[in-house]
Amino acid sequence: MVRSIEYSIPSSWMGSIQQFLKSKGYSTQCLISLKKKPDNVLLNGQPVYLSANMVPGDLLTVHIHEEHSSEHIDPVEMPLDIIYEDEDVMVINKPAGMPIHPSQNNRDNSLGNALAWYFARQNRPFVFRCVNRLDRDTSGLTMIAKHQVSAAILSAQLTDKVTTGLEREYWAIVRGCPGPLTGTIDIPLGRKEGSIIERIPDPEHGQRAVTHYRVLETKNGHSLVSLLLETGRTHQIRVHMKYLGHPLIGDYLYNPDMEYIQRQALHAHRLSFTHPITGQRMEFVSPLPLDMAHILCPDIPNPGIPTVCCPH
Repeated sequence: MVRSIEYSIPSSWMGSIQQFLKSKGYSTQCLISLKKKPDNVLLNGQPVYLSANMVPGDLLTVHIHEEHSSEHIDPVEMPLDIIYEDEDVMVINKPAGMPIHPSQNNRDNSLGNALAWYFARQNRPFVFRCVNRLDRDTSGLTMIAKHQVSAAILSAQLTDKVTTGLEREYWAIVRGCPGPLTGTIDIPLGRKEGSIIERIPDPEHGQRAVTHYRVLETKNGHSLVSLLLETGRTHQIRVHMKYLGHPLIGDYLYNPDMEYIQRQALHAHRLSFTHPITGQRMEFVSPLPLDMAHILCPDIPNPGIPTVCCPH
């Protein structure tokens, strides 16, 4: 796979190619990779070193070569709900019950397996780079970077919450109604002693974790809550909502309340980010899955198994 990107050097620019690409978000590893082939970087059609200076009006061409695929991810034919795809990114609506990565107990039913099949059918190499990972039983929007440059730029957006950051809004269902109706949970999280999975509030030794919540609707004894992540710690929403006194229903690890749903009632509803190459601001939404919608409105048929409802 070769991805070619062209940049017209603006009138305000003064400096080297390397400085310019760093300003665009290219990581050190990306720059090292570009140095491996002489035709990876062209200035006005001619191969150049990254140390070469540019002047306004120059045309810079970057060729991103990817020839190898991720090891240990077997292609498996499974349906993919692709919301958006271009040469640089994919946005996928993941169903509950599908792990992101293959593991010892999930070798052939992960999103990685499905994507490996998708790219193998196109006879294209596939390196699995998931930008915002979701738990197995969390449904909704997840983003895949299709090459190392888009992966580096999007990963950097995860830490930039001011102007260009990657913004993730989740919808969750809890019993009762949290009070106040809006607020911020700023409680560090750490690993529970004796467990490699569970997290607990740990103000003394934990990593900072910040979640902004807002109650959207209260019906049928439950509330639909919108949650915006300022940080992305493992199980952050699940532990923070339990700390608030309103854990997610169906959460086998933190609140095994399985009366209405058999998985944690958590859905990645909205994903907003700046496109890593074009700079365009992009936003995608996924409606509430049927198994969660049924809890608020029993008239909606319960599919019985986690099923993502995505008319588009």
